[in-house]
Amino acid sequence: MADTPPRSSRPPQTADDLRSSFIDFFTARDHTYVPSASLIPHDPTLLFNVAGMVPFKPYFVGDETPPFQRAVSSQKCVRAGGKHNDLDDVGRTKRHLVFFEMMGNFSFGDYFKEYIIPTSWELVTETWGMDGDRLWITVHESDDEAEAIWHEVVGVPMERIQRLGDDENFWQAGETGPCGPCSEIHIDRGAAFGPDGGPRSDKHGDRFMEFWNLVFMQYDRDEAGVLTPLPKPSIDTGVGLERVLCLLQGVDAVWETDLMQPLIGKASELTGRTYVPGDYEHRDSFALRVLAEHARSTAMLVADGVFPSNEARGYVLRRIIRRAVRYAYLLGTEKPVLPELADVAVDVMGNAYPDVARQRDFIVSVLGKEEENFRHTLRNGLSILERELGDGPSTLSGSTAFLLHDTYGFPLELTQEIASERDVAVDTAGFETEMAEQRRRAKSARGAHREAANVDSYRSIIEEYGTTDFVGYATDSAAARVLDVLTTADPEVVEIFLDSTPFYAESGGQVGDTGTITTETGTAEVTDTTYALPNLRRHTARITSGSITAGQDAVAAIDSARRAAIRRNHTATHLLHHALRSVLGDHVKQAGSLVAPDRLRFDFSHYEQVTPEQIAAIETMVNTETLENTPVTISEMSKAEAEAKGAIAFFGDKYGDVVRVLEAGPSIELCGGTHVRATGDIGTVKVVSEGSIGSNLRRIEAVTGEASVALLQRDERELGEIAALVGSPGDASGGVQRKLDEIRSLQDEIKVLRAKLATGRANEIAESAVEGAVVARVDGLAPGDLRELVIAVRNAPDVDVAVLVGETPTGGVSLASAVTPGSPFDAASLIRDAAKAVGGGGGGKGDVATAGGKDPAGIDEAVTIAWAAIKSARG
Repeated sequence: MADTPPRSSRPPQTADDLRSSFIDFFTARDHTYVPSASLIPHDPTLLFNVAGMVPFKPYFVGDETPPFQRAVSSQKCVRAGGKHNDLDDVGRTKRHLVFFEMMGNFSFGDYFKEYIIPTSWELVTETWGMDGDRLWITVHESDDEAEAIWHEVVGVPMERIQRLGDDENFWQAGETGPCGPCSEIHIDRGAAFGPDGGPRSDKHGDRFMEFWNLVFMQYDRDEAGVLTPLPKPSIDTGVGLERVLCLLQGVDAVWETDLMQPLIGKASELTGRTYVPGDYEHRDSFALRVLAEHARSTAMLVADGVFPSNEARGYVLRRIIRRAVRYAYLLGTEKPVLPELADVAVDVMGNAYPDVARQRDFIVSVLGKEEENFRHTLRNGLSILERELGDGPSTLSGSTAFLLHDTYGFPLELTQEIASERDVAVDTAGFETEMAEQRRRAKSARGAHREAANVDSYRSIIEEYGTTDFVGYATDSAAARVLDVLTTADPEVVEIFLDSTPFYAESGGQVGDTGTITTETGTAEVTDTTYALPNLRRHTARITSGSITAGQDAVAAIDSARRAAIRRNHTATHLLHHALRSVLGDHVKQAGSLVAPDRLRFDFSHYEQVTPEQIAAIETMVNTETLENTPVTISEMSKAEAEAKGAIAFFGDKYGDVVRVLEAGPSIELCGGTHVRATGDIGTVKVVSEGSIGSNLRRIEAVTGEASVALLQRDERELGEIAALVGSPGDASGGVQRKLDEIRSLQDEIKVLRAKLATGRANEIAESAVEGAVVARVDGLAPGDLRELVIAVRNAPDVDVAVLVGETPTGGVSLASAVTPGSPFDAASLIRDAAKAVGGGGGGKGDVATAGGKDPAGIDEAVTIAWAAIKSARG
C-alpha cells in the first residue's frame, strides 16, 4: 500500500478490508504507518524478507536508532530458499504459502506486555468480531507476567491458557542478541478439525490454529547463553494476513479466500480440470493450488525486481516458475498458463500494491518468456528420461534422477511418476546422496564468504560515541576526532573510526573514498571507506608514519581528484539509467551498479540484446544533457513527497523517512551519493561495452570526463596505425576492405590448389583399394581438407567406399568417410566406433560423414575398426 489506507468502521470482509482494519487500528493508537518494504531485504543474511520484523531488525539489535517509537505495517514476505522455505509444502497443506503478508505492530522501547496483550484482544474480538470463548493463549513456561495479564486483565480462563517451552514460545534473531518469550493467540476451529486438548496437544495446528504471535523482546543473550534484561524492552508482533482472512471468511483453508479463489478458478479454466475444495489427496486439486499460489508469488517477486536466473534470488524465482509449469504439464496442459494467471494475480494484488498494477505488462512478459523457455527445457529433459527408460531397466539410477532435477528442473516425484508408468523404480537413496553432496558444496561456499567482522567492537563504539557524522557533501577536508583504532588480521592494516568524516563510505554502487588521516603524531593512508555498521564509517588504512591513537584530533582529507571523477561517473549513471528506460522501455530496472573513478558500470533487466542503433541513441540522449549543462539539484524531503514528485529508487540504497532527491536533467531519483554541480561537469559520456551477464540481465559500461577523452584519443591513434599498416593513410576502413578482398581472392586460389593436390593424392591413395574399399591413415590435414580428400578418393575409378583417419596439425584426430550413392554402406556408421577409439565422436548423413577425437594414440586401432565395419556392412 503506497499511502495510509482509508479508515473503515465496517468489519473486514476482504483481504483489502483486513489489511486496512489492522493498520487503521494501530495508527489510531499513535503508531507510524510504514509501507511494506521490498521483498529484497537489506539484510545480507537473507534472500528475501521472511517476516514483518526484518525491515526493523537494525532497530531491535541496536545498530540504528528508530525514528519513531511505535510502528505498524503489512509486510510482503517470501519463504522459499535458504533457512526459511515453505516451497515444497505449498498445495499440500491448508495454509502454507511462498508469498504472504505479515501484519505487525512494533514498539521500540515504548509499551510492553501490559499494553499489547489487552490491545490485541480488543482488535481480535471487537474489530474483527472473533468469539473470545473460542480463543486459546499460549505463553512461555517461565512467563508468569504474560499469563497474569491474559487472565486477570483480559479475562481469559486459566483452562484456555497453556505454557509451552522454548521451541514454541521463545523468540531470538540469532544465537546472541535481543530475544525473549512470546505469546500466541490460537482459535479453536471445532471438533471437525481434530481432538480437544488445546494447542499443546495439536501438533499440526489444524484445530487450534495460531494466527498472532506477540514477541516480548526483554533480554540480551551473550555468547555463554546468559540472559541479561534489556533496559528498554520492545514488542514485535506478527499476524498472517492470509491465515486470519481464512478465519474471518469462514472457510476451511487459505485456498478458499478471495485472494486465491480467482487464481484457482483461472487455473481450472486453463487446464480444464475441476478443483475440489478440501481435496488434499487428488493430484488435480493439488496442482491447481500450486499454479494459483506460484502465479501470485512470481508476479510479486518480478514486481520487486527479482528476475529469473541461475543465482541466488533469481534461481529461487526460476525454481518456483518451473514448479508451476511442471504441474501444468502433469495436468496435460500444452499451452502456456503463467501469463494469464499472472494477469489475474495483478488484478488480485494491484489495489493494495499499485506498483504491481503499473507493471502488469512487464510481469506477464517476464513470466511468459520464462515459461516458454522452460517448456523447451522440459521437453529436452523428457527426451533424456525416455532414452534412459528405453532399454527397460528395473531401476533408474539416482544420478540420472538428480541430473533431471538439477539441470532440467524435474522434481523427484515427476521422475518417479513417469518411471512408474514403465514399472521402473527410481534409486531414491542414490538421488539423496547426490542431493546431500550438492547441499554440502553450497554450505561450504556460503561459509567461505562469511564475514569475520568484530561486530561487538563496532557496537561498543556506537554505544560509547555514537555514529559518524558525514560532512563530505560540503567539503573534501575536515577536522575530526579519532574515536578508536582497531587492528586487523593484516598487521599493516588498521580500521580508524572518527566522530565526523568527509570520506564517503561505499554504498549504492559508489566506491568508498581514499585519502589521508593526519594527527600530530602520525599519518594514515586511507585505502577504502565502508560501513562497519549502519552509519558507522570504517576507514581502512595503513599507517605511513608515526602512530595514531584514540582521542587524538585529526585532519581527514579525501583524494579530491579521485572524488571529482567519481562524481562525474555517478551523475552520469543516473542520466544513463533514464536514457535506458527512455530508449528500451520502462521495464528496465537497475540490478546493480559500480561507480568508480575510472569508469561506471550499470546492470539492468532487459530481455534481448541492445542494438548498436539503440546504444547510439542512448549515448546521444545522455550527451545532449551534458551539453545543456543544466544545474544538478539535491534536496531533502519525505519519502512520500519524493514518490509524489516521481522519484525512483536506486538499487542497493537504503532510505529512511527523509530522503535525498537528485535531479539531473530529466532524471529524478533517490540517491545518497556524491554528484557534480551541473551536467556539463560530466564531460563526454562514451559507452565502452554492453552485453549479457545472465538470464534476462544486461551490463553496460561507460567512461566520462578525462577517461572518455583518453578513450577517443586511443581510438584515433589506433585508426591511424591501422591505416598506415594497410597502406591507406586517412582511409583506414577503405584500406582494410581492400586487404580483405585480397585475402578472399588468395583463399579462393588456395582452395583450387588444394583441390588439385587432393586429386593427385587421391589417385595415389586409391591405388591401395581392396575390393573397392580404401582405409588409410593420412596425417597433417585439417578436418575440412581431409573431408575433401576422402571425397576425391571415393570418386576415383573402382572405389566405392573410403575412410581416412589422421592426426590434425593441432594435435587432434580427424576422421572422414565417403561412399558412392546407392552402395550398401552408411558413411556415418563406418566411423562411429572408430571415433570412440580416438576418444571422440561425430557423424553425418548421406554419402559423407566426419568425426573427431583427441587421442592420436588410437589412430591405428581406429583404422582396424573401420576395416571391420566395411567387412561387416558387406556381409
